[in-house]
Amino acid sequence: MKKRRLLTGAITSVLMISLLSACGGSNNGNKEAVAPETNTPTTSNETAENVNLRLYTYGTEEAYNWSNTLKAYEDATPGVTIELIQLSDKGDTQEAFKKLDLEAASGAEIDVLMFSDPAGYAQRVALGMAEPLDDYITKDGYKVEEDYKVDTRLDGKVYALPGKFNPWYVLLNKNHLDEAGLAVPTDWTWDEYADYAKKLTKGEGATKRYGTYFHGPQAGGWMEFLKLKMENQPQDADFLKADGSSNLDNPTFKETLELRVRMEMEDQSSVPYSDMISQKLAYRTQFFNESASMLTIGSWMNTEIGGTEKVPLNFNIAVAPFPKNNSEDPTGLTPVTTDYVAVGANSKHKEESYKFIRWYTTEGQLVQGKNIPAWSQVKSEQVEEIIDTILSGTKNPEKVDKKSLVDTLIVSKASAIVPPSSYQNEVYKAVNDEYEKLILGTQDIDTTVKNSQERVNQIIESNKK
Repeated sequence: MKKRRLLTGAITSVLMISLLSACGGSNNGNKEAVAPETNTPTTSNETAENVNLRLYTYGTEEAYNWSNTLKAYEDATPGVTIELIQLSDKGDTQEAFKKLDLEAASGAEIDVLMFSDPAGYAQRVALGMAEPLDDYITKDGYKVEEDYKVDTRLDGKVYALPGKFNPWYVLLNKNHLDEAGLAVPTDWTWDEYADYAKKLTKGEGATKRYGTYFHGPQAGGWMEFLKLKMENQPQDADFLKADGSSNLDNPTFKETLELRVRMEMEDQSSVPYSDMISQKLAYRTQFFNESASMLTIGSWMNTEIGGTEKVPLNFNIAVAPFPKNNSEDPTGLTPVTTDYVAVGANSKHKEESYKFIRWYTTEGQLVQGKNIPAWSQVKSEQVEEIIDTILSGTKNPEKVDKKSLVDTLIVSKASAIVPPSSYQNEVYKAVNDEYEKLILGTQDIDTTVKNSQERVNQIIESNKK
């Protein structure tokens, strides 16, 4: 009982922390994907009768196809039902996290829970909300780093299995490219990206069309946009290193700041940061309304790029890989988002919950038919079939250059993931604050780097045990 009170108090103390968002979403696709042939252990039909598992998620029906997915599991697992608790009607991960924290603080029984980003995952593991899965994994006889494309270990333990594999890429307005005489890039650098943005920018004033739109950073979220030249490196692709020390002395951090300043303030080819903040701009609107010709974003957009009822598509779209820093660098290294699917620490049905998340993060991803799975058993040759399934749920799949999309997804790969710290949100907020001073013209780049380093080092020191 004392442990429960301590956990409840700890969770209550972080209810108002802002977390990173990685929101996707879109229409359902009804085409059924075919599971690959594999020896991966599947869910046993021999399970306790009348077990009800409570699944807490930010995922909407549109984005996650829950009805078909959960029914498939229940049909394959007699006696188990999945009770879906949707924490946000619009898939807002910040809203969902606040509600999840309240549920945990109230002592609600949570069997399965999902985290949308590494920082939110690490923070709630530190609060004791998730059950370690290592014993279950050992019993099943596989290794997370071999069976999945995302390693979810924290301090040497596995607390979640990864669902989707959403590498970042660049969406391009193909009509605008053709108008400017530009080819669809298959391998390019950030300098070439900036050059494309400059050539695609057109007009002035309220009707100006920008070459690109960067949707961050925002209040410590969407920090991918301050790591553009860090994230395409094989190692040290975040503000912190694997040992917990600061990585802000990495030259790619300063180079990212220089890129952002160049594109917005010198070339004026990127939508102004002040407009994004003051007008609360949405990246979907900026791209699909043709206010910006290029959008660097995560491939959760696969379910939307063919157009939806809410966001119609009135032009042709192509896709390019995440840019690299130098022409000789490997192609395709990119930030990757996933769903961290965990077993609740206070679940009374941990075994059954684990079996569900193992199924959901493997064969269940194919049933869901919304994303490329993080499950490594899905081979490159299957990607086109999965994309066909996803695009079939959009309004105008014929407007999508499918070859450029498939080629980009096949070449994409994650950098070595830096295990997130429990204080990562503090680091993100500090770096975000200093960037705002830079981009709004109140301090220069060198001062921004210096102040960011000092603030992050202070955060690291204050959190040492």
